[in-house]
Amino acid sequence: MKEARTSVNHLFYHINPIYLIYLLYGASFFFLGVAIAAKDMEGSELGLADSLWLLGAFGFLHGIREWLELGPLIEGGRLSADQILAEKALAAVLATASFVCLLRFGISLSRGLHTFRLPWAERVTLPLLAAWVAINIYQTADVKTPLWLPLLERAEFASRITFGIAGGLLAGYGLLAHSRELAGLSFRFSRKLRATGFVFLFYALLTVFSPSFPIVLPLPVELLRTLSAFLISYFIVSALNIFDVETRKKIEQQARRLVQAEKLTSLGQLAAGIAHEINNPLTNASLGIQLLTRKLEKSGNSGEITAKLAAVEHNIERASLIAQELLQFSRQQESAFTPLRIEAVVQAALTLMSYQLRGITVVKKLPPGLPEVMGDQGKLEQVFINILDNAVRAMPGGGTITLSASHKGSLAEIAIADTGVGIEQENLSRAFDPFFTTRELGDGTGLGLSICYGIIRQHGGSLEIASAVGRGTTLTVRLPVRSPHEDNSGR
Repeated sequence: MKEARTSVNHLFYHINPIYLIYLLYGASFFFLGVAIAAKDMEGSELGLADSLWLLGAFGFLHGIREWLELGPLIEGGRLSADQILAEKALAAVLATASFVCLLRFGISLSRGLHTFRLPWAERVTLPLLAAWVAINIYQTADVKTPLWLPLLERAEFASRITFGIAGGLLAGYGLLAHSRELAGLSFRFSRKLRATGFVFLFYALLTVFSPSFPIVLPLPVELLRTLSAFLISYFIVSALNIFDVETRKKIEQQARRLVQAEKLTSLGQLAAGIAHEINNPLTNASLGIQLLTRKLEKSGNSGEITAKLAAVEHNIERASLIAQELLQFSRQQESAFTPLRIEAVVQAALTLMSYQLRGITVVKKLPPGLPEVMGDQGKLEQVFINILDNAVRAMPGGGTITLSASHKGSLAEIAIADTGVGIEQENLSRAFDPFFTTRELGDGTGLGLSICYGIIRQHGGSLEIASAVGRGTTLTVRLPVRSPHEDNSGR
């Protein structure tokens, strides 16, 4: 037993530390790939979700490539020339493929950004490919013996300083930008993404250097890359929990929407009854006022009494308008849906609101080619008119309204953001409640957003609101895009 323990200790103390470095280096990236592959991101609306599989592929490929380095190191000079050539060829292919995946990950991250987007990122692949070819041709011209081994090593080096550096820098930038966009969802996990972004930037710089190159501190580059790989895996795996946060918040939103729908249905039935009950006496009162006015005008005794009657009639008309809004709020019948271009509906609402939008800066980000939706144009125009009217009223001194549209999966998304006073957090959850308003008494019924909510639900979509006091409000309308088999009735 003592001899066995002595043998194990002898073996442990005689293991070359470089073996452990490559083992941990490959294990860190391989674990990164496994963690991403095991994470359920189906149905996520985060832009990060569409890109992470590329990072997982990079982790798998690069982890295997680093483990390949262990073979020649452990075997020493016992490998044949064919074995060395096969190992180098496979390492070059894996390194190139992994760095290409990293580059595509960085480009995909940029594509998924709403802000801080790099428009030139998607055009960088061809120049990098040309640089990779040029480096290989230049290096090959210096090779005096036509051996495949130096050519393979130079091909891997070319991949490292083209696709590797660019991919690492774009990945780092993309993760930093996404961390800012996701801060509202979870500040804790957005910090993990930010840390990953900084580590990726450092890792990109390390790809320039060849093994055992001293960098400022007398540390081998393999060790620094291993530390970077470990930190990238640690921070990314921690940040993946942001998808659990997203799922939990979706469930909470669905529960709130269900409660809201039940509440609106009950209130709608009540509102319809009240509206019908008060409409008849209001109509009779209005007719009586008109009759009295005509008689007074004929008798010549108009003057002050007629003015008083006009004021009464004005208030009756206002009460009748409120009753009409109640009826509209409670209306549940199906509309005749037709194919609509959502950008055309938004533009029509802007045209109708042109007078109220004087003094307001309107920024339109409506890309051409958005898919059609099935809907009632009049009702959808009413939704956007109500939202725009609220935005204008929230900016009495002027400001900016930004309208942006995008296509995400089976949904068309339209966001209307203003730079107004915003809504306090305690009032935000009540924004779609009927009769709730933050305006002065008599300056609104509080039914506008409730009506919008009902119309969007009738179209099979969703309406969400986000706001911060002093920073403005954003209302996001999501509508299902038209399926090819749908006809003009929406079936």
